[in-house]
Amino acid sequence: MEPGYTMEDIAPIAVLMDELRSEDVQLRLNAIHSIPTIALALGPDRARDELVPFLQDSVDDEDEVLLALAKELGRNFEEYIGGKQFAHVLLGPLENLSAVEETLVRDKAAESIAKIAEVLSTPQIEEFYIPLLKRLSQGEWFTSRTSSAALYPPVYNKVSWSIQEDLRKGFAALGADDTPMVRRAAAKWLGPFVKNLSKQHVLSDGLPIYRRLQSDDQDSVRLLTVEDLIVIAKQLTPPEVKEQLLKQIRHSIADKSWRVRYMAATHFNELAEAVGTELVREELIGQYVQLLKDNEAEVRTAAAGQIPGFSKLLEKEVILARIVPCVRDLSHDASQHVRAALANHISGLAPLLGRDATIEHLLPLFLHLLKDEFPDVRLNVISKLETVNGVIDIELLSDSLLPAIIELAEDKSWRVRQAIIEYIPLLATQLGKPFFDEQLGNLCMSWLGDTVFSIRESATINLKKLTEVFGVDWAKVQIVPKVMGMGQHPNYLYRMTTVQAITTIAPSLNLAIVQAEIIGPLLQLAEDPIPNIRFNVAKSLEVLATTYGNTTEGREFVRKSIVPVLEQQKTDSDADVRYFAARALQKASADMLG
Repeated sequence: MEPGYTMEDIAPIAVLMDELRSEDVQLRLNAIHSIPTIALALGPDRARDELVPFLQDSVDDEDEVLLALAKELGRNFEEYIGGKQFAHVLLGPLENLSAVEETLVRDKAAESIAKIAEVLSTPQIEEFYIPLLKRLSQGEWFTSRTSSAALYPPVYNKVSWSIQEDLRKGFAALGADDTPMVRRAAAKWLGPFVKNLSKQHVLSDGLPIYRRLQSDDQDSVRLLTVEDLIVIAKQLTPPEVKEQLLKQIRHSIADKSWRVRYMAATHFNELAEAVGTELVREELIGQYVQLLKDNEAEVRTAAAGQIPGFSKLLEKEVILARIVPCVRDLSHDASQHVRAALANHISGLAPLLGRDATIEHLLPLFLHLLKDEFPDVRLNVISKLETVNGVIDIELLSDSLLPAIIELAEDKSWRVRQAIIEYIPLLATQLGKPFFDEQLGNLCMSWLGDTVFSIRESATINLKKLTEVFGVDWAKVQIVPKVMGMGQHPNYLYRMTTVQAITTIAPSLNLAIVQAEIIGPLLQLAEDPIPNIRFNVAKSLEVLATTYGNTTEGREFVRKSIVPVLEQQKTDSDADVRYFAARALQKASADMLG
């Protein structure tokens, strides 16, 4: 042992060393997660002089352990080594991690280095960070060069203009690297890098890098340049965009690889907003129509998602002449995914077209999509009815809506049934009480008897929401008698649903309804032969007590009707019933005292 150190001084590092050498990966992981605690125990000086060098030298071959280390060092670790003025010390171990083979580790290490860059002063950046960046950028292995691309944007604006010039050259070299992985990283980080450049340097340095990457022979590189294009376009004036970028815009949208066209379609609205209205009208409408008619379903799906956003930039006449015919074709598309994407976004055209044009052009398409064989298409139309209802009367759709809703309600996939249940309160608001009672009321009750528990649960939540939409007087007539009637059913699942429905709906009702309609049948179920039902009654009584026990009348109701039953349940033969009854009593007593 070195002179001047006690056993306690040595212990934290020694334990860490032992654990990091353990065969057991989990032990090594736990050791990494305890680094902040060890750093605290050592104090800032020893954490800097011993812990960080040790971490820099310790080589683990397990990616999970390296990933954990890269994360820990980026979590304000400078606080453990003496503050911001020493933050550069952490760059050493992270530099090693930036060159490993596993992408996840490299990405996390680069992210942590970028976080440290935020707290470094300009002298620290120039003395420690820039040399690290150069070493990584010129590394023999492509892994370090790949990591370096992410490290240019965070410091560009913090260094002198001569170093900025070096950084632009360094980034350009990555964009021309022999290895596709490095060029991909350059394409991914070009946008964030260009955001820091002056207009002059966007034109002199950013554009040439972008053009080179945008014409790369690898589609995995080209597809990443779509977002770079948007960043550059935002920094130029519309005439400059036309002069400098028009050729590239055309190339990306007509790229031979569907993956590049897919990226162009996905980001089309951002691109349209970046290039300005003149270019949208002259150039992009034609390009957009091309994407809507693309021969790949994935591209058409992505383009369909942009319909309302792009149409906002157009005149109504242009939407009718150029976009609506494509929408009509898409509503008959062979791919169900394209039709589902269209169904999700078509309603956004209604406010742009206004009532008459919506009735003439869109209504037939809504009706057609509501009859689609694929449930997601019908669901998507129904989920967006609110937008349409603001423009045309929903009655125009109601004749077709009903069969679509009923079909979805009876779909063999329970997830489809669940999705339509979730839209019912929205539909109820749109369709109004008379239509709902006449056409959909029984349907909502039928879900309470579904064989799938999730559906029964969703159905009870649905009734609560409907009570909030139509009010307690409606619920008293339309819901409560039907729910309570199920409490007499010979099948215990129906009786259970009654209890669960009461628990969910009760807070949305009022004390008078609870006393008159609910408490009697509920207390009968407290003596049900099935223990599962009895303990759910205890839970339900707890909800009633906490909901209504805060007024004089309510406290009296709890004392007279609820407490005696819970006292009785406290001596039940079933342990769960006793537990929930005791818990409910405790809550009820606390509320009554409160």
